[in-house]
Amino acid sequence: MTRFALTLEFDGTPFFGLQRQKDGPSVQQSVEEAAFRVLGEEVRLHSAGRTDTGVHALAMRSHIDIAKDIAPFRLMEALNAHLRPEPIAVTRCEVVPDDWHARFSCLGRSYVYRIANRRAPLTLDKNRAWLVSQDLDHAAMHEAAQALVGLHDFTTFRSVHCQADSPVKTLDRLDVEREGEEVRIHAAARSFLHHQVRSMVGCLALVGMGRWPIERMAEALAARDRQELGLNAPPHGLYFVAASYPADG
Repeated sequence: MTRFALTLEFDGTPFFGLQRQKDGPSVQQSVEEAAFRVLGEEVRLHSAGRTDTGVHALAMRSHIDIAKDIAPFRLMEALNAHLRPEPIAVTRCEVVPDDWHARFSCLGRSYVYRIANRRAPLTLDKNRAWLVSQDLDHAAMHEAAQALVGLHDFTTFRSVHCQADSPVKTLDRLDVEREGEEVRIHAAARSFLHHQVRSMVGCLALVGMGRWPIERMAEALAARDRQELGLNAPPHGLYFVAASYPADG
């Protein structure tokens, strides 16, 4: 068996998330079915992270194990041919050691959340950004975000359906920046709780609107109570950006 690392880009709009679901299409299902048509063998896709319905990825790292002898470039081209017209693309494919694992070898994961801060409805970015028509104070959002950076109990920002053993996580980065009409929130950590990024973004948006004072973010965190969550941002503005591994330097 040869282990191939894949980098996937996908629009999550038509999928019920990355992982296989009983009641709807998933990115994993599409890739595994494409691989079967290419190779004539069953494979299982393992990925660095999970994504909810409607969440996108710019560079999701995944891997599959294959018995057939095939070159990485040929595998990538064949998978892309069989994935069309679904909005999934393999942008990179390489052979990796047998002990490399897309999920368990991963040292860090990064996300970006896009907010379109304008009055006009979205056309090109429909289902690819969260439209917030009220003016956002991105500087206040960034200041409030810094209260969440570091080692904390993130129960307030954790979905009730989260399966993680502990709500304690170390958030390495939570930065807010503006470029024109777009406000972007960058988040990085070794791992995240279910809905953590979307929950943090939703509360930061309340700060940006002036509905929450800056210090309310720290108070919500300290409460360790999901009932203190102000708002859970919609999934379509969230993108998995990158996964880091030991060999990345």
